[in-house]
Amino acid sequence: MDERPPIVVVRRKKKGHAAHHGGAWKVAYADFVTAMMAFFLVMWLVTAVAPEKKASVSRYFKTYNIFEKDSGTSVMHKSASAVETKIGEEQQALIQMNAKKKMRGTTREEMTGAEISSEDIVRKLQASINEQLAALKDQVLVDTTIDGVRIQIVDAEGSLMFPLGSAQPTEKAREILKLVAKNLKDVPNKIAIEGHTDAAPFKGAETTNWELSTGRASAARRELEKNDIASRRIARVIGYADQELYVQENPRDPRNRRISIILLNRIDPPAL
Repeated sequence: MDERPPIVVVRRKKKGHAAHHGGAWKVAYADFVTAMMAFFLVMWLVTAVAPEKKASVSRYFKTYNIFEKDSGTSVMHKSASAVETKIGEEQQALIQMNAKKKMRGTTREEMTGAEISSEDIVRKLQASINEQLAALKDQVLVDTTIDGVRIQIVDAEGSLMFPLGSAQPTEKAREILKLVAKNLKDVPNKIAIEGHTDAAPFKGAETTNWELSTGRASAARRELEKNDIASRRIARVIGYADQELYVQENPRDPRNRRISIILLNRIDPPAL
C-alpha cells in the first residue's frame, strides 16, 4: 500500500502593481481637465462674439428642424448679411451725424454752395470773368490743383496788379478781387492766399521780395474781406517771393508777379 502523502497544489493570485497604486483615476482626471478647458474656451468665445452674431446663432437653433429642408437661418450667410446690414446702418447714421455737426450754424447759401463741384466753380468763375472782365480775362487764370480751385491774378506788360515795389493793389486788381469774392462768398470752403514776385532784385534798403510778396497777399486778403468773405474762412496768407515762378524759363517775366487765391477742397466745420 502506497502511503505517500497527497500532492497539494496551491494557486496564488498575483496582485498587479496597478491594484495598489491605481491608474484609472488618472485617465478620469485627464478627461475632467480636458472638459474644463473646453468649457472655459467656449465661455471665452461666447463673451468675445458680438451681440448681433449671438442673436443670429440663437435664432438659427430656435428655428432649425431636421425634417424641413429650409428651416433655420444660415449662420455663415444669412446671419452674416444681417450683421453687415446692421453695421452699415450704424455707419450711415454716424456719417449723417457728422454731416449735421459740420453744417450746424451754416447759412442756407453755404449749404447750397457745399454741393457745388470744383468743375462747376471753375465754369462759373470763367463765365463771370469773360462777361464782366473781358479786357482783363488773360490776367485771371482759373484751374484746379491737388489743393482745390486756384485763381491766379497775374501781371502783364503795361497792365499791373500792383505798382512795382508796392503792396497797394491797383484799381484793376481791386475789380478782379471783387468779382472773385462775389463768386466765392457762398461756398463754405476755406481759402488760401499766396503772393509771388519775379526774380528781379528788390532795390529797397530793408525790404526784399519776401516782404513784398507777403504784403501783396495780405492786401488781397483785405480786399476779399471787404467784399464779404468772412475772415474765419482765410486758412493762410503766404508770400513765396520768387521761389515758385509761373514762367520758369524767364524768371523776370511779368506773369511771375501774381496773387494766387485757392479755394481749398477740405470743408472745415464752422466755428462755434
